[in-house]
Amino acid sequence: MENKDEDVRVGANKFPEHQPIGTAAQSQDKDYKEPLPAPLIDAAEFASWSFYRAGIAEFIATFLFLYITVLTVMGVSKSDSKCSTVGIQGIAWAFGGMIFALVYCTAGISGGHINPAVTFGLFLARKLSLNRAVFYMVMQCLGAICGAGVVKGFGKNLYMTKGGGANVVAHGYTKGSGLGAEIIGTFVLVYTVFSATDAKRSARDSHVPILAPLPIGFAVFLVHLATIPVTGTGINPARSLGAAIIYNKSHAWDDHWIFWVGPFIGAALAALYHQVVIRAIPFKK
Repeated sequence: MENKDEDVRVGANKFPEHQPIGTAAQSQDKDYKEPLPAPLIDAAEFASWSFYRAGIAEFIATFLFLYITVLTVMGVSKSDSKCSTVGIQGIAWAFGGMIFALVYCTAGISGGHINPAVTFGLFLARKLSLNRAVFYMVMQCLGAICGAGVVKGFGKNLYMTKGGGANVVAHGYTKGSGLGAEIIGTFVLVYTVFSATDAKRSARDSHVPILAPLPIGFAVFLVHLATIPVTGTGINPARSLGAAIIYNKSHAWDDHWIFWVGPFIGAALAALYHQVVIRAIPFKK
């Protein structure tokens, strides 16, 4: 009996006496491996098939993303009564659901960015090289143009008379409001991407089955619910560019800069917040 009591006492004191509440069950040793920063330029990637395969995956994913989402927008726009369509909620589900599906499909090949702003944020955090980031952005934009082009091919008259899914600042909102909506919306998305793919979080919360594409897709859904009435919700420069090029009317270009500047600022702020505040990377020895 005395030996048993001794074991209990030993077990109770094997962690530091002043350890914060709730951390006693956690190991004091690092249970994850911090990935090394990607090189700024990685010339070896140009000789690797996986580099080009990843770019193709980004092209196809962004193509499918624009095809489904813009086609959904056109379906809602053509009806006189929104009650007979999926409405704004359905459009938001189309964007969020497609991101969930496509990130799930391509995460193991390219990382499942499908968005130049996401690529930019991850590049700033040194998660990928500059040449890979530029290659991804080019392929994403080409995929978006092709996806919107196919939708226009299904019904040119409908596409051109109902706005073509192009992002514009809605009447009643200023350019500043539109820019702010794009910055905050992209911050939400990219912050979620960082959190859902964090190696430390995955190790710490390994007992919780978290599927990374799910919170990312859900973030896209929620941002669309909030900002469709303001800007139509860009938060993805490739998506905005693809629709603008295929629609190609002057008012679609008037505020187009907002859908590049806003997402890139939002992505940069999310990368800074995650790396400096959440992970405190610059302050680690």
